[in-house]
Amino acid sequence: MKKYNFDEIIDRRCTNSLKFDFAERRGRPGGLIPMWVADMDFKAPDEVIDALKKTAEHGIFGYSEPYDEYYDVLTDSLNRRFGWKPDPAAVVNTPGIVFALAAAVRAYTKEGDAVIIQPPVYYPFSEVVGLNGRTLVTNPLVRGDDGVYRIDFDDFETKIKRSGAKLFILCSPHNPVGRVFSKEELTRLGDICIKHGVTVVSDEIHSDFVYEGGKHIPFAHVKSDFAANSIICTSPAKTFNIAGLQFSDIIICDAKLREKFRAEVAKAGYSQLNTCGITAAHAAYKYGFDWLGQLVSYLDGNAAFICDYIGRNIPAIKVARPQGTYLAWLDMRALGLAQPELNDFIINKAGLWLDSGSIFGKEGEGFQRLNFGCPRSTVEKALKKLETAVANSDI
Repeated sequence: MKKYNFDEIIDRRCTNSLKFDFAERRGRPGGLIPMWVADMDFKAPDEVIDALKKTAEHGIFGYSEPYDEYYDVLTDSLNRRFGWKPDPAAVVNTPGIVFALAAAVRAYTKEGDAVIIQPPVYYPFSEVVGLNGRTLVTNPLVRGDDGVYRIDFDDFETKIKRSGAKLFILCSPHNPVGRVFSKEELTRLGDICIKHGVTVVSDEIHSDFVYEGGKHIPFAHVKSDFAANSIICTSPAKTFNIAGLQFSDIIICDAKLREKFRAEVAKAGYSQLNTCGITAAHAAYKYGFDWLGQLVSYLDGNAAFICDYIGRNIPAIKVARPQGTYLAWLDMRALGLAQPELNDFIINKAGLWLDSGSIFGKEGEGFQRLNFGCPRSTVEKALKKLETAVANSDI
């Protein structure tokens, strides 16, 4: 088996990289270490790159659709990773999961209907609710003294009953807090939703990044009746670092839910998929798992490094080791800065570009999200800059 070098520094500047090339356009100074948007600084698996080269060399990039073999490869890989093998006919492709979330909101609710989410959570969740004229209802996760977030189930059910919510958007594993929910937690959530007629859309894009002996369980695989009441959003985008190729697999086991979803995708004017996205996804799911195994081990090491470094050198900042994702959720409330001042401190004192916690909901105020999908030397450099900024400040 080939040994991959995740310590390699790859210059991403001048590649139309959102992460590296657009600081000034987004009102930030140049020269920051960018650890915000959740793509990684590693090359995709060799087999994916080789497949894309072959497509490029062919030289024609016409309208394309996946062969049936792709869906067999996809479902075989789901079975391999999670012990779940849905019918290939259940898969609907979209250009991305946020696109799918918006389509689901329109497919399963009407204007004014309530949709429930669990902040602090990936900010497009609230955006697709509000921009489509639905009513946002929140069931905030509760942060324990150990830094681990847990679900307030009583509040969840109460909010559903009071609001008459029709849809629940679940983030599993959870971005940004890094939770990998247990079977018991998912079962309790799903049972409440079944009881009150709430359809579940589960964003599982980070499902391959699980650490410390944890296990991701697809929501539709928890119980048979959950499969008939859920939409599972998956993608090779995060797993194999191919987000720019715009390709996602939305798994909808129930035929009626699937047809409603397909109708909304059609209304958006979307049909054929990105030619290179098809190529990359097929190669990734067929050949990319040796690379992925090494990557997850490397990222687990990054997570351990971050928690150890901050614990020893920056005690004013608290961080719980993430159970999943490649995102660290930094609690900086002890610095005593309001969110605008904290953002300014991170940018202009520490020289970092992180994601402000407030974009994930008011529950994220005082936090910052750090993407550690990068070489460890980059992580170390960033943490040293953060340590120096805290030590030299008068806060």
